[in-house]
Amino acid sequence: MFWWQTQAGDGLRVAFTNTEAGNLALHVGDDPVQVLQRRAALEKVMGVPDKALKFMNQVHSADVALTGSGDPSAAAPTADSLVSTDGSAPLAVMVADCVPVVLIGGTPGGGVVTAAAHAGRKGLLGGVLVNTVDRMRAAGAADIRAWIGPAVCGECYEVPGAMLEEAAALMPQVRSRTRRGTPALDLPAGAAAQLAALDVDVVRVGGCTLESGDLYSHRRSSSSGRFAGLVWRS
Repeated sequence: MFWWQTQAGDGLRVAFTNTEAGNLALHVGDDPVQVLQRRAALEKVMGVPDKALKFMNQVHSADVALTGSGDPSAAAPTADSLVSTDGSAPLAVMVADCVPVVLIGGTPGGGVVTAAAHAGRKGLLGGVLVNTVDRMRAAGAADIRAWIGPAVCGECYEVPGAMLEEAAALMPQVRSRTRRGTPALDLPAGAAAQLAALDVDVVRVGGCTLESGDLYSHRRSSSSGRFAGLVWRS
């Protein structure tokens, strides 16, 4: 069910699911009943209450939403980053080639701030990670750590030359080439560089979504499901 997981201290866990957990997205044409059943099964493995896991309506923006552990029937916010200012809400970010980023920061009183961000090309270049870190620090977070999960790698994310030049003008670290020498973008490298510049400690989990059959990839199949990056208190 998990591609990778770790204990992050203070009872917190970080994980990224794989295809064994199944598609977790409601917007890809899958049977919604089955999707909700998979989410419930994931919550059971995580050890969190039913319907506690917070998802987003992701739109490739740089918008950040705050969430708490309140009403489980509340609609998912339209945003590409979720921040829990007290770490009480289990958070999820769904991807299938874009970069999932999970973040944790401590607060002076011994508390914690957590976040989950969806960093696709538009969101990454638009500042979704910058906005996430800013919102966490506004909530008192310090010593922020980030885990960058599986995404399409810089040798597989082929793009038109003009798109590469436009992106690299904003973030030089995304410049890449495929194995055939064609223009490509390395979004995980860009995310790591941007977070490091924000004084965030970064762990790159690795894994290319296009190359691994254990991960969902929209570039491999337009009808692909979505796997999730997660942060929660166990």
